Amino acid sequence: MRKLTVSLFGLLLAVFLTPAVQAQVIYDSTTTPLPGNLPSVGAQAYAFNEIGDAVTFTGTARSPKTVTVTMSSWGCQSGAWFSADCVTTPGATFSVPITLNIYNAGSPTPGALIASTTQTFAIPYRPSTDSINCTGGRWYDAGSSTCFNGLAHNITFDLSSLNVLLPNSAVVGIVYDTTSYGPNPIGTGVPCFSTTAGCPYDSLNVALSSSVATGSKPYAQTLYWNNFYAANYCDNGLAGTGSFRLDSPTSACWYATAPGVDDYIPALKITAYTIATNAAACKNGGWQSLSRAGGSSFKNQGDCIQYVNTGK
Repeated sequence: MRKLTVSLFGLLLAVFLTPAVQAQVIYDSTTTPLPGNLPSVGAQAYAFNEIGDAVTFTGTARSPKTVTVTMSSWGCQSGAWFSADCVTTPGATFSVPITLNIYNAGSPTPGALIASTTQTFAIPYRPSTDSINCTGGRWYDAGSSTCFNGLAHNITFDLSSLNVLLPNSAVVGIVYDTTSYGPNPIGTGVPCFSTTAGCPYDSLNVALSSSVATGSKPYAQTLYWNNFYAANYCDNGLAGTGSFRLDSPTSACWYATAPGVDDYIPALKITAYTIATNAAACKNGGWQSLSRAGGSSFKNQGDCIQYVNTGK
C-alpha cells in the first residue's frame, strides 16, 4: 500500500512539475500600457453583427493559446455618459457572452471557419462622471490626467483546448448581441432597456488601436465587418451588406487623421504554441521550445520524439 501511495504521489508530482511552454506572441495590435480609453466602434451604435480584421502571423507557432481583444465600455450603472450623470460603484461589472471566430484568409469574404469559441466576460462599467476635472460627463483618469467617455478593458479568450492549427494568415471576427444587432438581437423586452442607464451591452464597443507591433496587417486602412447599412461601408455597400466582408479593398477609409497615417486597427493580441510534429525538430535542444497540444512541455529530447511518434 505504501509503495502504491509513493508511486501515485510521484506520478502526480511529475504532472504538476511539467511546466507549460511559454506561448509566443504571433500578432499584436494592442496598446501597452493600456490607456484609459481608445477610439472604438460598437455593435449597437454602428449597426454591425460582426467586426474583425485580416492578420498575418510572425514566427512559426501556430497552435493558438489566447486571443486578447481590447473593448471600450461606455455603460454606467445609473445615468449615462451622454447626460453627464453617470454613476458607477468602483469595480462594478456586467456579464456579456462574446464570440471569437477565426477564419481562413480570404477577400472580400473570409475562407472557411477554423475555430470558434463563446465565453462570458465580466465587463467593467465606465467610472462615474467627474464634474470637477472634466466636462461633458466624462470620467477622470488620474494616472494620465485625461478625461474619457469610455473605459478600455482587455478580455482574453482561452483557445488552448480547441486543438487547431492556424495558417500563416487568417481573419479574426468578434461577435456579441445587443438590443438590435448581433446574430440574436436581445430586443427591448428586458428590464435594463427601460432604465435611464439603458442596457450596458448597447454601450460596449470594440477598441481600435493605431499600429501593429507584431505580425502584419495585409489590407491597410480597412477591416472586416458585417454591417446593416450600406453607408457604413467605405464602398457605400457596393460589395453588399449583411455579410462578413472586407471594407473595402479599393476605397479603404479606416484611418485616424489622413490616408496612410494611423490606421484604425481592431486591437488584438494572439499567442500560440509551436507543437512538436517532426522528430528531427526535437533534436539539438529543439524540444525545449516545442510543446504538446495544450502547451505542456517535454522532459527531454526522447519525450518529445515519443510524442511525435505516438501522440503521448
